[in-house]
Amino acid sequence: MKRVQYLSYFSLLALNCLRLILPILDASECGSFYPIKVDIMLNKIVALGVDGLRVVGRLYLPTGKPPYPTLCVCHGIPAGNSAPGDRGYPLLAERICRQGFAVLIFNFRGTGDSGGNLDILGWTRDLKAAIDYLYPLPEVDRSHLSLLGFSAGAAVSVYRAAQDSRVSSIIACACPAEFTFLTETDKPQSVIDHFRSIGIIRDRDFPYSAQEWLNGFSLVSPIKYIAQIAPRPILLVHGSRDELVNVSHAYKLYARAGEPKQLIIIDGAEHRLRQNDRAMAIIIDWLKSQAQISSQVE
Repeated sequence: MKRVQYLSYFSLLALNCLRLILPILDASECGSFYPIKVDIMLNKIVALGVDGLRVVGRLYLPTGKPPYPTLCVCHGIPAGNSAPGDRGYPLLAERICRQGFAVLIFNFRGTGDSGGNLDILGWTRDLKAAIDYLYPLPEVDRSHLSLLGFSAGAAVSVYRAAQDSRVSSIIACACPAEFTFLTETDKPQSVIDHFRSIGIIRDRDFPYSAQEWLNGFSLVSPIKYIAQIAPRPILLVHGSRDELVNVSHAYKLYARAGEPKQLIIIDGAEHRLRQNDRAMAIIIDWLKSQAQISSQVE
């Protein structure tokens, strides 16, 4: 590993008073809702209305006295089928919630159980709606409302945090500095056809213009906005062997970001940092230091 210095309410179904069975996001990168046992925290389904679409998520609340430091988790663009046995973002949410955080995970439009089609500008509005939902909750500590984004979700997090002072800190994992690998293609329709084939562009008449749709990725390029996050803290985490977003993107973003900032390169790690225990341990420790939570045993 290389370092650069630099619930309110929940749904409960009692079965013989022995267990909780609650629907949560499934094992895919973004997820759908399926039953699973949870016995350590409270959680509930959240449905947000954005641009006439239903954006679905789940809020996890720890035991203990509120308000809690709060984390909103933003997934990346799905690659297709997930690995067998991968419980995805719910497992991450549970792990962080055990440390005393309220955690919101949700499906951006075009993914999981949310409506609509993949649209990166639409994703920025989905995230704004998630923050709008969290901020007034009595369980949320408004002075500690952080974003944790992965890949394209990290890019959207940087874009939104730069414009929203309610965000107190941000962690960007495997974040592209820009989306040139998408925007500089000479075959934009092939990009759309790929996303249609994996089910995240769903409507036959979407997008109305392939070029305008791709231009959205240029508009949200994090390299344009990351300097505006200061003086709020930012942590950049990247794998040294990221096969999709080269580690050079992390160095570019770090160079542009203002203080306080930190860059951590996970030696040998690839793109899916959510599945990397070292990366997740570092992220949780950083979040706890920002929220001034002492170490706890899970």
